[in-house]
Amino acid sequence: MVLGRWLMAAALCPQGFPAELPVRKVVLYKHGVGYFERAGELRAGESARLDFKASDMDDVLKSLTIEDRSGGKIIGLRYDASQPLEERLQDYPFQLQPAQALSEFLDQLKGARMEARVGSESLQGAIFSGRVVKLGDKAQEREQLTLLLDSGELRTFDLAALSGLKLSDPALQRQLKDYLTALSVARSKEKRSVYIDSSDARSRQIIASYMTPMAVWKSSYRLILKEGESVLEGWAIVDNTTGEDWNNVNLSLVSGRPVSFLSKLYEPRYRERPVAELPEEKNLAPVLHSGAISTPSSARKEQLAAAPASPLPRAPVRAMASSEMAPALAESRSDMASSVTAETMTREVGELFEYRFSAPVTVKKSESAMLPFLQQKIQARRLLIYSDRSLQNPMNAAEMINSSGKTLDGGPITVFESGVYAGEALVETFKSGDKRLISFGVDLGTRITTKIDSSRNLVREIKAARGVLTLRTALQESLVYTVRNIDAKPKTLIIEHEIRPEYKLLNQKPVETTAQSYRFEVKLAPSSEQQFPVNEERLYDQTIMVSNLNADQIAVYLQNQALSAEGRRQLESILAQKRQIAENERQIRELETEIKELSADQSRIKDSMTRLSTITGQEEQTQRYARQVAELETRLAGLRDRVSQLRRTNNTLINQMNAAVEKLAF
Repeated sequence: MVLGRWLMAAALCPQGFPAELPVRKVVLYKHGVGYFERAGELRAGESARLDFKASDMDDVLKSLTIEDRSGGKIIGLRYDASQPLEERLQDYPFQLQPAQALSEFLDQLKGARMEARVGSESLQGAIFSGRVVKLGDKAQEREQLTLLLDSGELRTFDLAALSGLKLSDPALQRQLKDYLTALSVARSKEKRSVYIDSSDARSRQIIASYMTPMAVWKSSYRLILKEGESVLEGWAIVDNTTGEDWNNVNLSLVSGRPVSFLSKLYEPRYRERPVAELPEEKNLAPVLHSGAISTPSSARKEQLAAAPASPLPRAPVRAMASSEMAPALAESRSDMASSVTAETMTREVGELFEYRFSAPVTVKKSESAMLPFLQQKIQARRLLIYSDRSLQNPMNAAEMINSSGKTLDGGPITVFESGVYAGEALVETFKSGDKRLISFGVDLGTRITTKIDSSRNLVREIKAARGVLTLRTALQESLVYTVRNIDAKPKTLIIEHEIRPEYKLLNQKPVETTAQSYRFEVKLAPSSEQQFPVNEERLYDQTIMVSNLNADQIAVYLQNQALSAEGRRQLESILAQKRQIAENERQIRELETEIKELSADQSRIKDSMTRLSTITGQEEQTQRYARQVAELETRLAGLRDRVSQLRRTNNTLINQMNAAVEKLAF
């Protein structure tokens, strides 16, 4: 007998198929999630089933809400567990194996009560056994079931001859149904179901809403530049990756940067617990006592510290990428606007903003749609932008003012000018009344070169404290932009000059400033060349120890006009002391040179006297040398006294100067 057919009939839900809750509302967000709202009727005692991908269950469990507009009662929510199938099935009192015979399955239920129908006769009893019997030498088998009837009779039936079988135990019948449901769910590894149960005596209207991961919606624009008012079109690109049709849903698109994250709620979470035992529960082990050698003064106490639990691994973050196909060259025509009606309502929701389509939207599963959300005249001005000094030509650009009354999401812009394709640009999100510059092509009719004209250092301020001079110096630089307009028409050029935090502007005033650059507006005459200098200044401090400066260096600082009168007076006093010390050191060096020369002469004369003392008749010459040695000795003594005096004076001057340097303050 076919096991699957009987099991299907045995497990059939008496309520029939689950209630349908079709999608009524979809809200797509820029950070990769979608809000879905389902609505429908839930009849008395009925259950509704919502199917999801297994990877979506964490977000569903985090955000699912149920609203009953009829005042009824929802008794609870159930969902398919993430426990492995083998673990879920091992607790059942029976097991189903592939290609298993019905008789073998029934043999597992020995003792269970069962009702069997044989023709028009209905018999009840307990299952005694089930087996497969081979017929003779032929390769034929027959499945048999043996029942212990309520009359006490044991009867064996061929399962093929039975017209019906039914388990009499409701609990066993329910277990069989749950077993088959688990098998059905396991066939789809990605599918998980959430059940909404009702025990009310009447039907009601319910709304189920939840968040799931979704493809990010994208926006693209078309800008039709005209001499008067330009036209801006906005299109939203929506991808239905849910595997279910969106039929006449209320669609909204939300942009912004809310906080969103994954939280592991679907997978069962377990914690390891410490094992604690009472001391008396431990078995005693034999103890070998050894002889005492010494008695310690205190007993050692052992402390057991539990190891901290390892942190759960973080889920990997997936990055999504998207690409835009460049449009083909458009045909030249006077009006490039699309023949569509963009009917959307926009509202600010805190820091988010929403585009809500007025008419219901239909997007089939595994399909995408382009939906117009903007078609409006705006203010746009034709410009040139020069922001990259490594290039020779500026960029064709436009200045757009968002006069749509809506916050415009960022995205690519295709620009049409004079009825033809002019280029493409990217624009960031900007709110109503805000202004943006976009560049979409290279202007070959304008050439720009840059040159650093000059740079110089100017001392702006000199201060001193505790022997340290602090010089505030200004470094001035001039960058000259030379612009040549080759075309015979006037142009407006925006120069973006990089902001250097340590520099400030001296001569030019920008029309506006961004986080990275100054913007200067330059009017270019037809077929002309002009220069636009940008002068900047940087201030920096330099510290110098006064004690390390010589007299000439101090004299240079005294000539600086940034030095105050008090500072000049103090530095002049230190300069005088420095010069006096330098003069004393010069005299000491000269005296020491003279002493060295006289000492050499004295040594030479003494050597001569030693040689003459051995020669007879040289007494007179020896006496003459003796008088010269005495004179040199007197001169040397005077010179040494002078050197000692100069050194004492110099030490006094150095101490006085060091004290003056330490007190230096202006």
